[in-house]
Amino acid sequence: MSRPKLAMIGAGAIGGTLAHLALLKRLGDVVLYDVVDGLPQGKALDLLESGPIEGFDAQVSGTTNLADIAGADVCIVTAGLPRRPGMSRDDLLSTNVKIMKGVAEGIKQHAPKAFVVVITNPLDAMVTVMKRITGFPKQRVVGQAGVLDSARYRTFVAMELGVSVQSVSAIVLGGHGDDMVPVRSLCHVGGVPVERLIKPDRLDQIESRVRNAGGEIVNLLKTGSAFYSPASAAIRMAESYLFDKKEILPCAALLEGEYGVKGFYVGVPVQIGGGGVEKVIEVDLSPAERKALEGSVAHVRELVEASEKFVSGS
Repeated sequence: MSRPKLAMIGAGAIGGTLAHLALLKRLGDVVLYDVVDGLPQGKALDLLESGPIEGFDAQVSGTTNLADIAGADVCIVTAGLPRRPGMSRDDLLSTNVKIMKGVAEGIKQHAPKAFVVVITNPLDAMVTVMKRITGFPKQRVVGQAGVLDSARYRTFVAMELGVSVQSVSAIVLGGHGDDMVPVRSLCHVGGVPVERLIKPDRLDQIESRVRNAGGEIVNLLKTGSAFYSPASAAIRMAESYLFDKKEILPCAALLEGEYGVKGFYVGVPVQIGGGGVEKVIEVDLSPAERKALEGSVAHVRELVEASEKFVSGS
């Protein structure tokens, strides 16, 4: 039986980390693609040489030819410009739409049966472009955002209380931007509502940090953006798909009436299994949380509409 094939589209910091994690978790063979000659080949060789130490026997290759992703079971897309200090995710729109269009055309041609996870920012617009250009079923095109944003929420709550992150459950909905919605009413610590443990004004500060967590890392790094945590989040999604785990994970999924939204990718809890995005899970929200989600969706709509002119080439 052949191993699954995972294609990392973009061999930068996230792409290299994705490949490393996929190999360590024994998810399958890995191909790294990038437009910069030598970068994917060098990282692939470096990873391959770690196999005898880590004990994996997978094939690892690097390429500048998209045709080499042929037959990939999973494509994880990070291709695009990263954020710089002072930039918002939205500032990347025009350049990354053009990059995503070319990548999507390549995936459609060479990996027509792949499950596609998009990480590139601005996420909500980029995953929409991927869906539009490939024409793949909505179950096979999804955006990585909520897994990461929810992990950040859990991290900051755990830090505040001095408890294990495993004791904290939390979820972040909406677009992957500054108006994302940390759902306070669904955040629990050991089953106890977080509002019983942390005062409202402090929770406001923590949730503000969640919304700006990506920018905080960008400002610290100065020459790039987060890569360890986004890669871990995307691999979690790929793992659930490849092993048919049917995990409930917050992801950017195409909604068709759920949460009162139709025709847009929005971060919501979904079930990921062998069929891809198998189900959208609707959760109860407080009036304030629902209003915040509506505001976040409105921003997603603006981003998608702005991206349309770049997709059409006007």
